[in-house]
Amino acid sequence: MNKIIRHPVALAALLALAVQPMTSQALDESDFNFDTTENLLKVCGATGDSPGAREALLSCRAFIEASVQYHDAVSDKKRAKRLICYNANDTIEDGRQAFLTWGAENKGNQTLMNEMPVVGVVRALAKARPCKK
Repeated sequence: MNKIIRHPVALAALLALAVQPMTSQALDESDFNFDTTENLLKVCGATGDSPGAREALLSCRAFIEASVQYHDAVSDKKRAKRLICYNANDTIEDGRQAFLTWGAENKGNQTLMNEMPVVGVVRALAKARPCKK
């Protein structure tokens, strides 16, 4: 997934998203500590009209990309099962949208929301892009 983010279409989608007004939860500085999946969901849900939205979007994208790179590195060692099987044309924005969708579906589940954010990202991406058995 990391080599795709430099794709011009992904950049255009990111720029369009940055100027698109939407509603989101107010960010607290502690959300950027990424202690929980809920923190990361707040950061990833920031929009162009909220304070700190640009920083939040870049932080979210970096967290998702790092999570996917780690997943790829670990699963390439053939000792760990792949959990995420994304398509060659998937972007980090696709991953962000999958994470936000998964978060909306599970927002009432405090067990999931209190997990480490990398676990939430992998859960969301594994649901959106499951591996064939």
